[in-house]
Amino acid sequence: MLIRPLIPQDRTNIHHTLCQGDTFNESEVLVALELVDEVLKNPANPDYLIYTAVYPTEVFAGYICFGPIPMTAYCYDLYWIAVDRQFSKKGVGGRLVVFMESAIRRSGGKHIYVDTSSTPPYAPARSFYEKHGYRPVCTLNDFFKKGDHKIIFRKEL
Repeated sequence: MLIRPLIPQDRTNIHHTLCQGDTFNESEVLVALELVDEVLKNPANPDYLIYTAVYPTEVFAGYICFGPIPMTAYCYDLYWIAVDRQFSKKGVGGRLVVFMESAIRRSGGKHIYVDTSSTPPYAPARSFYEKHGYRPVCTLNDFFKKGDHKIIFRKEL
């Protein structure tokens, strides 16, 4: 598997991957694609970094989007990570996270934050983050809507 920077042909695969299952709603997919479009229009913008995991012959497996948190010295956000269903539970997500963490370390980053929902469709994501050393540090009750809390995870590098 190769992890490489985003290219225009990845957009369709990212859209397809985000629409699989019931995790991401339509608004979330639109926001994720806005970031993809922003990076494709301005790849030199350091605010959003997007990388894709592909297998030989460019078979799309997943992607990750992260970037520095404005007005902080060494904090980063993991904005999006998604793995195509056919590669689920095969280590693609873990490899993307390790890749991101290495890139952040090289840039002098020390903390990574991830925001997620408390709802049942996000239970696998919460479990994934914990498996990779991210710990919940804050819960904002009724953040997204009544009964849907924002859980903020953090990992120190």
